Amino acid sequence: MAETGDGTALLAVDNVTKRFGGLTAVSKVSFTVRTGEIVGIIGPNGAGKTTLFNCVSGHLMATEGTVHVNGEDVSRSQAHHRARAGLGRTFQIVHPIKSLTVLENVMVGAFSQHRNRNKAETRAWDVLEKVELAHRAHISAGSLTLADRKRLEVARAVAGNTQLLMLDEVMAGLNPTESERAIQMVKRLNGEGLAVLLIEHNLKVVRALARHVLVLDHGAQIAEGTPAQVLDDPKVIEAYLGVKAVKS
Repeated sequence: MAETGDGTALLAVDNVTKRFGGLTAVSKVSFTVRTGEIVGIIGPNGAGKTTLFNCVSGHLMATEGTVHVNGEDVSRSQAHHRARAGLGRTFQIVHPIKSLTVLENVMVGAFSQHRNRNKAETRAWDVLEKVELAHRAHISAGSLTLADRKRLEVARAVAGNTQLLMLDEVMAGLNPTESERAIQMVKRLNGEGLAVLLIEHNLKVVRALARHVLVLDHGAQIAEGTPAQVLDDPKVIEAYLGVKAVKS
């Protein structure tokens, strides 16, 4: 696995736990993501995947455990600080600023790193080329298809000082052709050095992209390894299909 220049992981999550009152949504989860790596997080509905994502990105504060980005402890830092440290993320439900153009939406993301308007616009154009949305730069973001809104969401996440792109079900709702285009987009971004941490329900997508996979069930980490290893694990099969289905 590739490493950052000083040998530390780009992202190191150690024993992260999140409780809501008496409910433990995430329990003692640990993993790392290194430069250029694609790591997948899978699990059935309600497994705690998005809650874990929120604890990593700073949209929720973990009850216990630590999060390090490039060796910096950001465990108690707000989301905007973690973004400046190198984390960029998308959300399950995309919310472009409909009153702005596609280009202006991406510039909003770029302003987190580039305060100068010209520099932000240059960065936005560069990212739009990477996600194949440059031809729609001057149209209203509200007029985009779902597939293009998801590309725009990725573009906004990448436009800042992003070294690790966190994708929360970016393929959800896409048809097979759109999903394949999205897979190629993620591979292209990764090929340029961007590390990727993704939540995905489509296991074909996981197989196509992830080199390492973490499996959650009821907030707990039940398996970790290559896609082939975890998808053949009886505990993972049981989590997805249930005990009766596995035994029948």
